[in-house]
Amino acid sequence: MEPSKEYLFSYKGFYFSVTTTPEYVASLEDFEINDSDIFIATYPKSGTVWTQNIMSLIMYEGHRTGAENVDIMQRVPWLEYNIGKTDYTQRPLPRVFATHLPYYLVPRDLRNKRAHIIYITRNPKDVMVSYYHFSKYMNTLEEIPDLNVFMDRFLAGKVLGSSWLDHVVGWYNHAEDFNILFLTYEEMKKDLRSAVLKICKFVGKKLSEEEVDNVVRQATFENMRKDPRANYESLPDDLVKKEKGSFLRKGTVGDWKNIMTVAQNEKFDKVLQEKMKTLPIKFIWDINEM
Repeated sequence: MEPSKEYLFSYKGFYFSVTTTPEYVASLEDFEINDSDIFIATYPKSGTVWTQNIMSLIMYEGHRTGAENVDIMQRVPWLEYNIGKTDYTQRPLPRVFATHLPYYLVPRDLRNKRAHIIYITRNPKDVMVSYYHFSKYMNTLEEIPDLNVFMDRFLAGKVLGSSWLDHVVGWYNHAEDFNILFLTYEEMKKDLRSAVLKICKFVGKKLSEEEVDNVVRQATFENMRKDPRANYESLPDDLVKKEKGSFLRKGTVGDWKNIMTVAQNEKFDKVLQEKMKTLPIKFIWDINEM
């Protein structure tokens, strides 16, 4: 069941893509933090790209107005996957980063309540289904065609990002160590405007009503799919199988019902449901619950 070393390596109990290195990840402990920095922290497939786009629209007027054609990957780069080998210390303030790191591997200064962290959770069945499809699209992930096998890997934490439950529980249980805002994917889907206003307040960004409307309009999933900057369309062919879809797929709540069998659903519940009862989040499993 161990993941292929061709795709992943383990560092301090956490699985990373081989597009980074253990040495670079280790160096992040001493990554210098500015108080104005903003970090979007997520388990994979929990709304990261969506939140990267929302932050780009909030923080950069040129992104909001369309005056600047800059990809989201450049606006909000990955902390642990510095693919462009850029010098993050030279980025203009406030810097915005995305990360899948667990709470215990983030830069030391973040654990001293410096900077801002926005942590997004999503119901794990939708996470797993999105992840399953995503592994077929990304050349950097091991493709596992059988959903039963993939689900076993996911539930055992033998995937990029390791255990969903450990990731979420870790961040929630250590919230007092950080300056953190928790949001769920589902509440963002239900009321995007409220989520945008919460983020603006948290990071201290004042926008006019018209600017907020503009952010909300452009950050809907439908409009993001049409925006090459938001859909990671600039990713090179050696990283993605473009004939198998796009980076953004459905962006819905409850898509797990379209792929998981009754038996798979029961197995998933048996493994995770009991442990999840201690989490201070109400997960929404169906669009009709919203």
